[in-house]
Amino acid sequence: MSTDQKKKYLLILVIILISLNLRPSLTAVGPLVTEIRMSTGLSNSLIGLLTTLPVLAFGIFSVLTPLFTRKMGTEGTMAFALSILTIGIFLRVIPAHLALFGGTLILGIGIALGNVLLPGIVKKQFPQKAGLMTGIYSSMLGVGATIASGVSIPLSEGAGLGWRWTLASWGILSALAFFAWLPQLKVNMPVIMRKSFRSSLRDLGTSALAWHIAVFVGLQSLTFYTLTAWLPEILIDRGMTPSHAGWMLSIMHGVGVLGTFAIPPMASKKTNQQTLVFWIAFFEMVSIIGLVFQSSILFVAIWSAILGFCLGGSFGLALFFILLRSRDSDSANELSGMSQSIGYTIAAVGPVLFGAFFDLTQNWTVPLLFLFLVAFIKLWSGWKAGKNEFV
Repeated sequence: MSTDQKKKYLLILVIILISLNLRPSLTAVGPLVTEIRMSTGLSNSLIGLLTTLPVLAFGIFSVLTPLFTRKMGTEGTMAFALSILTIGIFLRVIPAHLALFGGTLILGIGIALGNVLLPGIVKKQFPQKAGLMTGIYSSMLGVGATIASGVSIPLSEGAGLGWRWTLASWGILSALAFFAWLPQLKVNMPVIMRKSFRSSLRDLGTSALAWHIAVFVGLQSLTFYTLTAWLPEILIDRGMTPSHAGWMLSIMHGVGVLGTFAIPPMASKKTNQQTLVFWIAFFEMVSIIGLVFQSSILFVAIWSAILGFCLGGSFGLALFFILLRSRDSDSANELSGMSQSIGYTIAAVGPVLFGAFFDLTQNWTVPLLFLFLVAFIKLWSGWKAGKNEFV
């Protein structure tokens, strides 16, 4: 094996490690909602803000990522992202509302930068294996989410860590990713863009295809983060134990890994991806209706699994759209920033709006029907984004 091949394999391992860190600090919150609310006295809407704040950071800082890469380079910006992710995670140990929400916002900025940089790194380093690499790193995002949601209750209650130290424990993994990434700084250079930042935004803003991708990214993320925050609470309210409710979320995330890994390579073999979009959205709507009418553990597990596969598949497809619809790594970074910025701004309203619907109606049917409507609109935007065109 040549030295270059060894470096490529090491880079793949580091990308996997980074991917594992971009979801746990968010998905670990859902199973702990009841414990956090009892400990802090926060309302449902403010609890929803713990999931919404990072998504708001995604919306604001995703589009600003090219400004960071021009100053610090792609590799330098990734190191910065991992460092503030770690800082934000550990800040939430401090027993104060300001530290809880401030740390959540800071870690959200770190995740936002990492989210945007990964597609460009993949397109630059693995141009011939973009579909496979997208499947690998996006599925690792799901693995991290699954593990975090599944072990939150056991760590908090079983191991006696409490919810603060349970959330903080993920800072160890993000610190490891930071140090693993440092060797990449040897090849770090500021990114020189062919167009000004304002010109790039203006060009993307006039592209209908870019907007369809952004809406698809946003609606997929809205459903994902909403259910990450609220699915355990819905199931607990219907009589399920907190542990079982946490594992239902783990099932959703775990099967989602399969969808995230399987769909991008499948999509890369098709001239357009419209048929894939249709079936993903269709089964997502079916599973949401299933959650409205079923509360037994068996049926909830089935619907959670189907929903997880659809959400994971649409997430992998959303990321792959960024690569498919851009011509090179620079344009991939620009499209990634624009689509994730707009997309996550859309997604940010999900957890808070979902909680507000429950506060107004005192039942979970209306909030779940809201997600059904979101899936229907996602079908439309994904159908447009699935056309074989370039931005």
